[in-house]
Order: sequence, then structure tokens, then C-alpha cells
Amino acid sequence: MPLPLSVAIVCKNNASSIGATLDSVAGLADEIVAIDSGSTDGTIELIEARGGNVIRSEWLGHIRTKQLAMEAAQRDWVLSIDSDEVVLPALRDSIAAALSGAATAVRGFEINRKVYYRGKPLDFAWQPEWRLRLVRRGAARWGGIDPHDVLSLIDGSAPARLAGDLRHDSFATFAEHLGKQVGYSRLSAEGLLARGVRGSPWRLLTSPPGAFLKQLVLKQAWRDGVPGWLAAGTQAAGSLMKHMMLLEGSRPRR
Repeated sequence: MPLPLSVAIVCKNNASSIGATLDSVAGLADEIVAIDSGSTDGTIELIEARGGNVIRSEWLGHIRTKQLAMEAAQRDWVLSIDSDEVVLPALRDSIAAALSGAATAVRGFEINRKVYYRGKPLDFAWQPEWRLRLVRRGAARWGGIDPHDVLSLIDGSAPARLAGDLRHDSFATFAEHLGKQVGYSRLSAEGLLARGVRGSPWRLLTSPPGAFLKQLVLKQAWRDGVPGWLAAGTQAAGSLMKHMMLLEGSRPRR
């Protein structure tokens, strides 16, 4: 029997990936809620064919749109996932076991998200990536700075952790990933500037190599082979672009 669980998704033109997302939670969740921001490729029809409830909304940014999806959920527990993420079998079993016997004191669970590239997991780059995704309804709220959204428990309590991984098929090629980094960097810089953060030549000099070495050395991304080096490179490129935009935005316009 499905659990008292809602799956909350935000989407737009994700017909190529959302089928796998929905299949991975089929029979596990009692409700599927999706906030769609203007799909024209059949995404809406795929969700509705699987019994999901689609709510049409303009794009409000990552944080506000995900908050809208979570607030639309009606079950006791809410699992927030993206339209390019898949609940792998081990994680599915962990969710079922946790919700079948969760102590009343537990308000939420963190899940490890793992990037897949060309069908294979990156076991070191970006790992571990623990994210709060499974929460009691009303117990958490989305925050952060777009596009880096963060789900946090409102009462400040510590979440538990679940075994298994959330598969993330974020990009097909690192060239595509670099393209996405341009938009993410701009949004991040704009969000920081709005909060009064200013750029500096020093951060522009040190942050990109720091991001590269963090992935390659501290995370041991080199053990993933060439994809690990590419992952470290895209992190450095993203940091470079963000701090360039931040520095430019900090200068007074003449």
C-alpha cells in the first residue's frame, strides 16, 4: 500500500526525464504534486497519466516555486525531488522503512544525491551531497539564495539520514553543464549583491582554484577518472563566472 507520502516536483519541459522520476516513486507515494511553469512538450500529460496533480504557475525562482509545491502537498510526509532525479531501489526501501516506523521526534530525513554521467555514478565528485528532502508536512521551509535552494527544518532540530542514493541526471555532457553554470552564476551573483555582498579581486583570484582543488583533492574526484577532472573544472568555471559577475556588479556605474 502507498505510504502517507506526497511527492512534490517542479518542472518545465522535462518530458525526457520525468517519466523515470515518476516511475521511481510509483506505488510508494500516495500523492504526486507538480508545479509546472509552462511545459509544451508533453510533461503535463505524462504526470496526469500517472495520476499526478499538476498546478500551473509562472516561474517564481527555485526557492519560491519549490515552496509552492511543498505547500500544495496534503499527506503527512513530503518528498521533494527534481524532475531529473530518480529514487534508486535502496533509497526507496529506506524511505518505506523510515515512514513505516518513524519516531514522532523525527521531523525530517537527509538523502544523499549522486550525479550520474553517461549512465555511471560519480562516486567521488560532489560526494557526499546530503540534502534534506523528506520532511513532515509543515515542518520545513525552502530558503537559500537562488539558484542554490536549501530545505531546512523550521524548529532547528537535526534530521536523520537514509541509506541509498538519489540519482541525479543533471546533464548529458559537461559542455551542457558549463552552459547551465552561466545562468546559475548570474543568479547567484545577483542574489548575493541583493544581500549586500560585494566582490573583490582577491576572491576572483582564489575562489576558482579553491573550488577546483576541493573537488579534485578533498573530494578525491580524480578517482572518478576523466569525468572527475571535468567535474572539478566546471566547479572552478562556475566560481570564476560568479565572482566576475559579483565584482562587476559591485562597481559603481558611471
